[in-house]
Amino acid sequence: MKRVGHLYRQINERENLCLAFSKAAKGKHGRREVMTFRENFEENIQDLIEQIFDQKVRVGNYHFFHVHDPKKRLICAASFSERVLHHAIMNICEPALESYAIYDTYACRKGKGGHKAIERTQQFSRRFDWYLKLDISRYFDSIDHDILLALLKRRFKDKELLMLFERILDTYLTRPGKGVPIGNLFSQHMANFYLGYLDHWVKEVLRIRGYVRYMDDFILWAHEKESLKKTLDTLSLWLQKTLKLKLNQNIQLNRCSRGIPFLGYRVYPQTVRLGSSSKKRFIRKFRQYEKQFHNGIWSEATLSRHMEPLVAFTRGADSNVFRSNVFHRFGVLS
Repeated sequence: MKRVGHLYRQINERENLCLAFSKAAKGKHGRREVMTFRENFEENIQDLIEQIFDQKVRVGNYHFFHVHDPKKRLICAASFSERVLHHAIMNICEPALESYAIYDTYACRKGKGGHKAIERTQQFSRRFDWYLKLDISRYFDSIDHDILLALLKRRFKDKELLMLFERILDTYLTRPGKGVPIGNLFSQHMANFYLGYLDHWVKEVLRIRGYVRYMDDFILWAHEKESLKKTLDTLSLWLQKTLKLKLNQNIQLNRCSRGIPFLGYRVYPQTVRLGSSSKKRFIRKFRQYEKQFHNGIWSEATLSRHMEPLVAFTRGADSNVFRSNVFHRFGVLS
């Protein structure tokens, strides 16, 4: 495996940090933290340059809050300057992480994403008879720092860069040596990379032809039920021994013709439908957004900005009738 080097000093180049600011501020220019950073832009950029150059980056200034979408999660939001740093790191390091990724992993990758994962899932559902759907128990909380750093050392040469990775990882622990926070760019890429090792093992050692992963949710396909049962036992043992991860107990082994619940959809060989929880979520959020507008809390532009991704998600399924019924029942602005 060829390692890449001479990346660390590229991170603190002014042009890269300016690009990182633009990415971190995208869609958030009206927020106080972004405006504050911009007011002293040159000083803040120079401060980051010096922190990186001196290998004394200030990290770990997190703000914690919970979201319930669809289940309760603890979100760890880094300070804005740290988010600029995360983007600066990924601007330089993402190509090396991308080169390691297999074709059929879909999270945190340009040109991939949830809709592409669903399309590929349907393709495999047409080719195979049985599927095995799995996910990792408390995945972000369970990532082992030593294992992750060992995997990163296989990809990167720079000692300064590896020390920076370790410094950021050390700012968050669920228990000694474990866990990355949900809610920042660096964590997303690290978590996706960590299971890249699983991807290669599944494809190169197990020789599984039908396989799709989106972060810690993944599906394997086969023509026979028994082969997937054997794979499950082997895979579970490998995860515990190699990556120190455990599978969730909601293991799903079934015929593809009965539909695969994945990423909020139910995928059949010939159609894709919204999952029942996704329908409830759409109705609930639709009504909340309409109420915000009618009560004068949101402008029409704000309403539109929130509605667009909500409606876009439903378009990944055959849901025209469902959407029309919701619009007719609860009203929609046109």
